[in-house]
Amino acid sequence: MSVFNLSNAIMGSGILGLSYAMSNTGIVLFLILLTCIACLSCYSVHLLLRSAGVVGIRAYEQLGLRAFGHPGKILAAVIITLHNIGAMSSYLFIVKSELPLVIQAFLGQTSSSDDWFMNGNYLIIIVTVCVILPLTLMKHLGYLGYTSGFSLSCMVFFLSAVIYKRFNIACPLEVFGNYSVDTAAIPEDTCTIKFFTINQETAYTIPILAFAFVCHPEVLPIYTELSNPTKRRMQNIGNVSILGMFIMYFLTAIFGYLTFYENTEAELLHTYSKVDPLDTLILCVRLAVLVAVTLTVPVVLFPIRRALLQLLFPGRPFHWLSHITIAVCLLFAVNLLVILVPNIRDIFGITGATTAPSLIFILPGLFYIRIIPTNQEPMNSRPKIQAACFTALGFIFMTMSLTFIGLDWTSGEKRSLGGH
Repeated sequence: MSVFNLSNAIMGSGILGLSYAMSNTGIVLFLILLTCIACLSCYSVHLLLRSAGVVGIRAYEQLGLRAFGHPGKILAAVIITLHNIGAMSSYLFIVKSELPLVIQAFLGQTSSSDDWFMNGNYLIIIVTVCVILPLTLMKHLGYLGYTSGFSLSCMVFFLSAVIYKRFNIACPLEVFGNYSVDTAAIPEDTCTIKFFTINQETAYTIPILAFAFVCHPEVLPIYTELSNPTKRRMQNIGNVSILGMFIMYFLTAIFGYLTFYENTEAELLHTYSKVDPLDTLILCVRLAVLVAVTLTVPVVLFPIRRALLQLLFPGRPFHWLSHITIAVCLLFAVNLLVILVPNIRDIFGITGATTAPSLIFILPGLFYIRIIPTNQEPMNSRPKIQAACFTALGFIFMTMSLTFIGLDWTSGEKRSLGGH
């Protein structure tokens, strides 16, 4: 159950953009980057568990308190809250945009109507109240292992469909409603595999791959609820979860890329719709992805509630009123955000470029350096130097991400790679 929960925390909507990332890096460079970031995520989990083991604390915010006092606790809680609200909003945006299309296809309609059940804003409220809210009211994160397992099985179905479609879609593409494609106008290298390529979007894909492995706010809550909790056992859970997601990410990316090559769009499902918008299998896949992201929202909400409880009611025992009130307020705020903001991608860009590197690289490294006593490991010891380099890498990631977002804004180009 812990592997399911942690894997579900890692798995996000970013999987839809990985084929596009591969089309901008080439197969070999993509594999190198994905491997490096997966290994760095495992090392980050190791730093968190080591820090938690030394002081006997299993809450991200409490590690911040131990390392830097009250400002450290507030900083950790704020970063977790901002990152996870961004993630929850991105999942509900998928529901808002994809669910009306699924209903429209099941009704056999070729165009949208003004009916209330085709309005994405109404649909996300219904989904939130009927599905997400009851799951967020559970007392322990461990209970969500069953829904997390089902959510992961939906994404496995998505991967299976991507592999199957690779052998059923010809290249060059025969676009739906326009089968008389002028083959002479298509460049010769359109259907050529690229193993190593660099273009304007290549550097932009590196943060996207890093964000795809963010699960660190959920590591310590899962560790707390583990039966027979040991550092080795939790590290193994982290390694297995990250390895499983690494395999799924790579297979999805390569089979999606080998289907569409240079025609791969930022959101993979949208590319399939260009071939045949009424394809039954892709409709089922859309539904599976919707179920997966819907069931991931409660898992992402748990660390936010824990962070807010640590800030507002430190040391207070479990109380149902605060447990329920915070969940309802968070879901209300996220729904309002998704309904009122027509394009939240820029907000995600800023929060994702700052909070994700902080959670993966900067905070675990700083916690380790501050919490591990100097009589055990002096500042010039190899583990401390490694942690310092790891932290510096996080600042490099953050600077690079913000630079590319700034360039996008100033040039007026809107690239949509899909966030975690």
